Amino acid sequence: MLEVILDTETTGLSFTSDKIIEIACVELENQIPTKRVFHAFINPEMDISDGAYQTHGITREFLRDKPVFKDVVKEFLEFIKDSKLIIHNADFDLAFLNKELQLLDHKPILKERVIDTLFLARQKFPGAQASLDALCKRFKIDTSKREKHSALVDCNLLTEIYIELLEKKEPFLDLQQNIISSSDENFVRKVDQNRKKIVIPVTEEELKLHSEFLKTHVPKSFMLK
Repeated sequence: MLEVILDTETTGLSFTSDKIIEIACVELENQIPTKRVFHAFINPEMDISDGAYQTHGITREFLRDKPVFKDVVKEFLEFIKDSKLIIHNADFDLAFLNKELQLLDHKPILKERVIDTLFLARQKFPGAQASLDALCKRFKIDTSKREKHSALVDCNLLTEIYIELLEKKEPFLDLQQNIISSSDENFVRKVDQNRKKIVIPVTEEELKLHSEFLKTHVPKSFMLK
């Protein structure tokens, strides 16, 4: 099964007034990277907001000689074809992509073909932070190459996160140090079945002290016959 990890960077946060400046895609087959990658910087023909620049560090000057969206759209669509798309916070990327596609009379990317890893993470770890950085930290994924946001770097990180979200189970440790998955609805029963009776040896001296304590501190009416 072919899937495509996808990420974008933009001039700002509003799809109605901002534009895409970078697209990256990494192809997976059965959750294994095929080494096929699509990556393009795009000239938005507009300024980049200061907030966006602080996030990704891409300048308008760097993008001046890059192609506009219409010059890369054919290659982009050929790359993703009908593959399932894996996107973190998919609503954001889809809004920008579909706006650009609409302007060029292309069909929109339907949400039904998208797996949102933000949604997966929130389902798997309710109440926990689910940003890319937080998930990398949770899964101990190396982020040393991520000084700034980058669509291509983030695609590579999201590939690892996606595999972890599909396969990794939060473990519980029973008294025999066996791992039981939290996805197993019977894990409490299994832990109970696996309990070992703990026997702590008592010395003769401890028994003598205990006997003396009972004689001096416990009323006779409470003593077992």
